[in-house]
Amino acid sequence: MTVSSPRMPVRWHIGVFLAPAVLVYTAIMVLPLFGTLQLSFFRVVDGRDVFVGLDNFRTLLGDPRWSASFWNALGNNFWFFLIHMAVQNPIGILLAALLSNPRLRMRAFYRTAIFVPTILSFVIVGFGWKLILSPIWGVAPSILDAVGLKSLFAPWLGKEEYALTTLGLISVWQFVGIPMMLIYAALLSIPDEILEAAECDGITGMSQFWKIKLPLILPSIGIISILTFVGNFNAFDLIYAAQGALAGPNYATDILGTFLYRTFFGFQLQIGDPNMGSAIASIMFLIILMGVCIYLFGIQTRLRRYQF
Repeated sequence: MTVSSPRMPVRWHIGVFLAPAVLVYTAIMVLPLFGTLQLSFFRVVDGRDVFVGLDNFRTLLGDPRWSASFWNALGNNFWFFLIHMAVQNPIGILLAALLSNPRLRMRAFYRTAIFVPTILSFVIVGFGWKLILSPIWGVAPSILDAVGLKSLFAPWLGKEEYALTTLGLISVWQFVGIPMMLIYAALLSIPDEILEAAECDGITGMSQFWKIKLPLILPSIGIISILTFVGNFNAFDLIYAAQGALAGPNYATDILGTFLYRTFFGFQLQIGDPNMGSAIASIMFLIILMGVCIYLFGIQTRLRRYQF
């Protein structure tokens, strides 16, 4: 005689609670994504949608009229991302380390003041900094003149060699509070027993941060890095608000987001081409997907060893 094991209860409530989120995510993310991918394989010929396979991608990457703009936007996008990785994230880690010091006074005020710009509108930030840096009515020349550094002022948003870097630093100013808060939370989550043991071994101050705290927060730094990558390759708002859809001067601040906008919707004398715009969006999706996969399968697995 065999005794059957009791059946596991069906946890139907999990599906009920997940269903609204899954439906909303599918409606506003998954379906438009597949629609964009589908649109990139077609082209309008004599008023009809004709399947052309990968021809739109070949045109985008190989046709001189398209490829020059695409590679310029892609290169600018990588530079925009590198500015955030090299400036924003290290500053965020430094600020988090300083704010985690229990002897620092007014820590709550500093955290709030640094984080406030992240909640501002891109339009306010872009237009505000454009006014500040204006050589005609901006306050930047007056401030530099007051400290005897007016000779260093230049129309940074009006020069091709400086415009993109200037916008990158403006974006760093706006969003440095996000990595700061994430690293700050990671530092606070380190058990006191580990820090007390380090102090017993004579590891204190900056030595304690480099030898104990930094290895323990590496997983958080990895998450911040991939969020920075995804956010910068989806960037559009700040460039559009400060420099317009043409991403001037002379497309020096053009990134994939603004290039996609002009191509898909059209701008001034440029007629919109949804099929080519979808091809650009598909390449953006593939770049972001490859970056996320490299992080998940190549980096995150190595960072897990530092988790406690």
